[in-house]
Amino acid sequence: MKRLLSLVLLSMILSTLVWAKDYTKKREVRVFIDRMVKHYHFKRSYLNSLFSHVKFQKRALAIYVPSLRPKWKPPKKYKKQGSWDRYEEIFLKDVKVDKGVEYMHKYRETFRRAYKKYGVQPEYIAAIIGVESHYGANTGKYPVLDTLTTLAFEKNRRQRFYRSELKEFLLMTRREKVNPRNVKGSFAGAIGLGQFMPSNYRTFVVDFNKDGKKRMHSPEDAIGSIAYYFKRHGWRRGQPVAVRVSYPGKRFTGRRTGYKYKYSRASLKNISPKWHFDYHGKVHLIKLKRYGFDELWYGAHNFYVITRYNHSSYYAMAVYQLAEKIKKEYKKKYGHYLR
Repeated sequence: MKRLLSLVLLSMILSTLVWAKDYTKKREVRVFIDRMVKHYHFKRSYLNSLFSHVKFQKRALAIYVPSLRPKWKPPKKYKKQGSWDRYEEIFLKDVKVDKGVEYMHKYRETFRRAYKKYGVQPEYIAAIIGVESHYGANTGKYPVLDTLTTLAFEKNRRQRFYRSELKEFLLMTRREKVNPRNVKGSFAGAIGLGQFMPSNYRTFVVDFNKDGKKRMHSPEDAIGSIAYYFKRHGWRRGQPVAVRVSYPGKRFTGRRTGYKYKYSRASLKNISPKWHFDYHGKVHLIKLKRYGFDELWYGAHNFYVITRYNHSSYYAMAVYQLAEKIKKEYKKKYGHYLR
């Protein structure tokens, strides 16, 4: 099971218990405050006030601490599904396609401007927003300050990462003149329509509506920022993303699969695209496990770029397939592609 699907399923079953905690009593927090005062000129009294009234987030910590998770048995239908079947069921529903078409049409001028400036097709930006937040309907309800503090200072394998994210969050809220207590996000600390982590704000969030603020809850800023993120990670305008391929048998074991490995097409014997694929670079072999057989795909360079947003081949394939469905339905409804 891929990481994103695991997190989605986990979110459905975990308790949302929270309780107040004075984190200034922790030595690591006092050291963190010292550094923020010394290196970034925060007021000590301000940080002490923030960290003395944090609500411990059990749900967030349970992602990394298995002992905090309740026992869970998968539904019986899972025995008749492969991991991609389950992933597809969550992220490629018809309602997500329909909402994507509506969203793209509503903000069509912003999508056009982003495409013109960054070269990223509108349907891919829309698909990211669809997968991440269902087009803004679910940007998260958890206090980001509490979440990041819990993950930064309670024992877990990613403490160092979340301590850095907490630093970036405090810098971001000061820079954007936002009260850190009022910012809501996912149970992992991601924010806005595109679910950016705080560290991405400094580098990738753009003020695309020119209102003097960078806000990932703004559709215009989110559309521009996702396009910019893809551009900065090497998106190639007009190039394909993926194509399904045929191979002998029902289960593929011939080569290593996933976005970390790539091959020249000439070296992949007995594997061929099911339709025209105008791409001549090296490809990734992407295996989607279904009940009874494996689906195999070529992933091009732009497929790899999508994995920079979330390091999962399943995630990138969900974005690709959702984007293609949105594009098809948009043309059917409005008689043209949005470019």
